[in-house]
Parts: sequence; structure tokens; C-alpha cells
Amino acid sequence: MKVAIYSRGLDIEQENPLLILLEELNRHDTEILLFNTLFEQFNIPQELCNKIQHFSGYEDLGESVDCVISLGGDGTMLDTITLIREKNIPVLGINFGRLGFLASISREELATAVDALVNHTFIIDKRTLIHLDSNTPLFADAPFALNEFTIHKKDTSPMIKIHTYMNGEFLNTYWADGLIVSTPTGSTGYNLSCNGPILFPDSSSLVITPICPHNLNVRSIVIPDNNIISFEVEGRADEFIVAMDARRELVPKSVQLAVRKEAFNISLIRLNENTFLSTLRTKLTWGLDKRN
Repeated sequence: MKVAIYSRGLDIEQENPLLILLEELNRHDTEILLFNTLFEQFNIPQELCNKIQHFSGYEDLGESVDCVISLGGDGTMLDTITLIREKNIPVLGINFGRLGFLASISREELATAVDALVNHTFIIDKRTLIHLDSNTPLFADAPFALNEFTIHKKDTSPMIKIHTYMNGEFLNTYWADGLIVSTPTGSTGYNLSCNGPILFPDSSSLVITPICPHNLNVRSIVIPDNNIISFEVEGRADEFIVAMDARRELVPKSVQLAVRKEAFNISLIRLNENTFLSTLRTKLTWGLDKRN
């Protein structure tokens, strides 16, 4: 088995869990690719270093890689997706962060997770992505997101008007600070904090949620994910912010934008017992009311 390990940065006290992971993988004679930053940050024993290869980006992840292990929080998982892109390499998220909706496996489960990988006793969930088309190149060679696409006003500028269309037909004009188009995976993220609904991962839907709308009757809307959603933005400022997950760019208001379902999916690994419902109950502390 060949496994790549990625993190965008760990705290020094997380060195021990990383070494435990490396030792567990090595114990199972796993071929290991370690992200360059982790090599530079931590003192890895020489006997392990001799058995570990380095990688630095998308080009280094070939078809022989069976899995990418993401060490960190949900933000690290989102970064990992931009490394994998269309290669369909499954991702296993180990939660070294806080909430951990995507990286739902705790660091205490490292040995269990490695055993599941080696013995193939895991479940793969296919997650849809959202793709951005624009008349000017944006987000380099990764114009897609696992969680959401967001339009947002610039800094402290006044609210913006977002004229929104579905397949060319006018839907609504949102007077707001911004607008979110979320995938089912992202429905528990920014969308949820803006009072948007939670979608099941396999619901084949997108949800459009306004950010601080100035109309009390404006609500989120759930649509089938085979639609193309396009936008025209008006505002007093000459620019506004466009974001794909945690990546953002400043664009002129003359830009033409449209989003649709991405042509490829992402595969997320979970242990058998970690269902979506159990994650909801745990992360949102549902059922902790003593009356239950």
C-alpha cells in the first residue's frame, strides 16, 4: 500500500501523534509519501526517514497512491482536495483541529484508522464539488470547491446587489453582504452559520443562501445540482470578493460568473461507525438535553 500524508502545518505538540502514525504505517510495510513541510518542521528518526519519500504537490501524486491522509482540521481537508483534484485518490481526515466535520477521525483513533486502511475495512463516501466558470481566469488550475462558492462585499463597503439566474432564467436579486452557493458537504459550514439548511451528502442538491440579506422574506433555496447558476453584481465599490472554500480573490464587478456541479467527485474515507448522523449528533451536540 502507498499512502501520502499532508498537512499545511502542525503545532509542535503534535509531533508525537505524527510519529505514531508513521510508525503504525511502517509496521504494516506501507510505502509512505510525506509532505515536504512536515519533513522540515519535525525531527523524524533516521530509520523512518530512510523509508519515507517526499512530495510537494499535485504532480507528485501518481496513480500508485492508494490514499492521502490529511492531518489537521476541516481547512486542511479542503487544501488536500486541491492537491488531489480529479485523480480520485481517497482522503482520510485525522482531526488535529477543532470541530472536524470532514476530518472526523480523532488522533486517538490513529491505530484503528491505519488497521482499517491496511485491511480495507472502511467506507468510501463520494462527495460532489462545485465548479466556477468566469470570463477571466480565477483560482488558477483549481476553480472548484468541496464546501461552497461565495460572493461577498469588499471589507466595509455597502451591501451589494447580486442578480441571480438559474439556467439563464432570473431567480432573484439579493440585496445583501453576499451570497453562498453550497454543496451538501458544505451545508454544515458557512451555509449553516447563515441559517441555511443541512443537506445529506447524497442529496444531489445545491443550496443558495444569502449573507445578511436586507429583505426579511428572503430565505435559502435548495435546487437540483444539474442547474447552472449565474450572477451579475452591482455595488458602489468597484470590486468584490469571490471565494472557493478558504481561497479568495478580489474581482471587478464587471466579471461574469457562473457555478455548476464539477465533473468529478472526491472520495472521503470514513470508519464504519462514523455515519453522517452520528457526526451531526456529535459535532452539533444534539441529544445532550437532559430531557432526552
